[in-house]
Amino acid sequence: MASKIQDLRVKSDDQLSADLAELKREAFNLRFQAATNQLERPARIKEVRRDIARIKTLQTERSQSAKA
Repeated sequence: MASKIQDLRVKSDDQLSADLAELKREAFNLRFQAATNQLERPARIKEVRRDIARIKTLQTERSQSAKA
């Protein structure tokens, strides 16, 4: 998990925004698959949600440090 966070910290703001959009799209597709009982890996929903939270946390940290 620590390596995921460090990998994200290296990325630029634009890269993080692109990753966030991609993950949100994936989360939507996973929810759709879950609703139609076609989901292959149910644990992937949890992984995607946590990755989204990690990116949002990093973006918040960066905006707070920019204000200070």
